[in-house]
Amino acid sequence: MSSFRNKSQNKKFYKINQYITATEVRLLDDHGKQIGVMPISQARSLSQESGLDLIEINGNAKPPVIKLISFSKFKYQEAKKLQSEKKGIKGGELKEIQMTPFIGQNDYQIRVDKAKKFLATGNKIKLSIKFQGRQMNHPEFGHDLVTKFKSDLQEVAIAEGEAKLIGKRLMITFTPSKKKAINNEETKQ
Repeated sequence: MSSFRNKSQNKKFYKINQYITATEVRLLDDHGKQIGVMPISQARSLSQESGLDLIEINGNAKPPVIKLISFSKFKYQEAKKLQSEKKGIKGGELKEIQMTPFIGQNDYQIRVDKAKKFLATGNKIKLSIKFQGRQMNHPEFGHDLVTKFKSDLQEVAIAEGEAKLIGKRLMITFTPSKKKAINNEETKQ
């Protein structure tokens, strides 16, 4: 029952046809091209001649913006727009990469590549180095690994603070660097 209520709250209400109360409106065609400012009676007559609906897009504007389009087509366009906005939101999650202080070179390189891939999509990285048994007596090996990891990611990521030893894990968080994102946008254009 709660999911039904949430779905109905997210829907936007549009005034259509006879429910538009403004005396003068700015009329747009179905492609968004402006037809002009006119009295609502003239807009209603254009609507009846063409067989299309009048839909109030922006009621707060002076004069209110009205679109001349089939309501079903308008709802389809709005759904597509909402879907593309949702698709654009990606990244921002916290991804964890785990290692031990005595990790093999190939395994280390795989994790660095995976971290670069996560950072490229806009995610944050939490590097977690797990100490086992007697390895706890030598935390400097973990700090050396963090330093190496920082240097390998220095062009794509920035470390948030210093590495902290929490229990048997040494942890540090990395965020994608801004200058790398800017360079990617410039190369696309």
